[in-house]
Amino acid sequence: MPSKSSARLAALTVAAACSAASTIVLTTPAHAESLRVHDIQGSTRISPYAGKQVTDVAGIVTGIRTYGSSRGFWIQDPSPDADPATSEGVFVFTSSTPKGVAVGDSVKVSGTVAEYVPGGNTSGNQSLTEITKPVTTVVSSGNPLPAATVVDARSVPAAYAPAGDTAANGSVNALPLQPSKYALDRYESLEGMTVRVSDARVVGATDPYTELWVTVKPDENRNRRGGTVYGSYDAQNTGRLQIQSLGATADFPKANVGDTLTGTTAGPLDYNQFGGYTLVASELGTLRSSGLERETTRKQRSSELAVATYNVENLDPTDDTFAAHAAAIVNNLRSPDIVSLEEIQDNNGAKNDGTVAADQTLTKLIDAIVAAGGPRYDWRSIDPADDTDGGEPGGNIRQAFLFNPERVSFTDTPGGDATTAAGVTKIRGKAHLTHSPGRIAPADEAWKNSRKPLAGEFLFRGRTVFVIANHFNSKGGDQGLTSQYQPPSRSSETQRHRQATLVNAFVKDILDTQKNADVVTLGDINDFEFSQTTELLEGRGELWSAIKSLPRHERYSYVYQGNSQVLDQILISPSIRRDCDFEYDSVHVNAEFNDQISDHDPQVLRFRP
Repeated sequence: MPSKSSARLAALTVAAACSAASTIVLTTPAHAESLRVHDIQGSTRISPYAGKQVTDVAGIVTGIRTYGSSRGFWIQDPSPDADPATSEGVFVFTSSTPKGVAVGDSVKVSGTVAEYVPGGNTSGNQSLTEITKPVTTVVSSGNPLPAATVVDARSVPAAYAPAGDTAANGSVNALPLQPSKYALDRYESLEGMTVRVSDARVVGATDPYTELWVTVKPDENRNRRGGTVYGSYDAQNTGRLQIQSLGATADFPKANVGDTLTGTTAGPLDYNQFGGYTLVASELGTLRSSGLERETTRKQRSSELAVATYNVENLDPTDDTFAAHAAAIVNNLRSPDIVSLEEIQDNNGAKNDGTVAADQTLTKLIDAIVAAGGPRYDWRSIDPADDTDGGEPGGNIRQAFLFNPERVSFTDTPGGDATTAAGVTKIRGKAHLTHSPGRIAPADEAWKNSRKPLAGEFLFRGRTVFVIANHFNSKGGDQGLTSQYQPPSRSSETQRHRQATLVNAFVKDILDTQKNADVVTLGDINDFEFSQTTELLEGRGELWSAIKSLPRHERYSYVYQGNSQVLDQILISPSIRRDCDFEYDSVHVNAEFNDQISDHDPQVLRFRP
């Protein structure tokens, strides 16, 4: 899922979209033919005329894109056929800013039909049917635009996609569209046409690239804060739709989850690399705020240990978010006793000069916490070997523990470093770590270019608590939900499964040594509470993901493409779970807001050891 580093990468990818995208040109002999738009679109995802020359394709210009790498205009036939599977709109790719055409022009376009794959063929994305190398003739101007097609709860099916055509390696490209049966087919049947949504609730906040997500299904897995919860692989939330704008960036609304675009939002339906089907709005509804506020958890009681996990998104000393992060820890998390931090960068951030120490980053955060009225935390971490743990090159992200020395103490057992594996030993009948802080199997291939888990031994009110901080392999490289391959491939799981297996084995060693040991395994797991990654981490009862103690619609820590979902988790050993004497809180301070300081919401567990 996107973090600060992946967002920066996305910006570069957008800038280089021409080279990153692919155009499918079939080897069918080319010839000129006068056709209607719906003939070109056809009743499958791939045009039957891909690679062929077409002449005098008639339509009304409905929108013009003058920015980005995919410049051109949309045309729509005002006289549709009777087949709901064939779109009446198509994008005309001009490569540079279109000249000589205006919205409302009646035009005839000649050119080559092509299938353009945003992100390239290896992305798994669906393709857009386009007319390329166009020659355009304006027939008349000032014509009324074709009526926009309504996209709402009644018109979008509940089922997401058909199973792939196994003869085509799982691709749905060759399958006939069934827009009344599958949501992806419904959207595909409208590709290039002007569509509209009304009074649409925002389910994904405005991001820096002026995109947001709405739902056309107000009741679909709605939670109390206005989001749409992603609770299983079989419930992709078909009402989600990305919104961009054909207008000025400054005019795009800064929306939070739960807000509403009142009135009508309308424009051509596009498909892009970062989210699939997208309404490119020439008309934007008026933003109505829901008044969403950031949450605050309760303060732990004196007998309760509060343990939190918080991904601070590539924090380095040059960032301007220290005060905001400190305020979140002090005011919203109520100064937990132990905080597992993910994505702490080294002392000079992304400067790739061999620096690996992060003491300045952590000291600056601790000082900011004190300034915000919090305790002066102490910290423990292990510096990684340079450029071995993934993330932004030169940043050397790692996990770190903050702990309040007035409430807990840290058991230091020397010897842990970037490459030395921590183990478990028994002393006077109790489990202890051979290295604290220490790393779990850092030389194992499961951690190649990925963050190694940080294990620490704490003492609270005379009882030892083992805490393992994690940041598993990201979902980068997985196919999107709107992929041409259904179900989409989740190739990144392979490494997370190996990581989860190793961490579970380490926890099992602790519990085999001391059956009633208190173990908290937490962090950015980069996977869902219902995933196989979580199942492997839980093992045969060694751990249990405590976010599952919340009602289903409260289980989320991250919002991605309009889906409120779980990535950050706190898992607990049987001794903590047994008496149900614990409380879990996903504290929503970031993921739902357009002015977020991290894309993750912190999680807090309170229990009595």
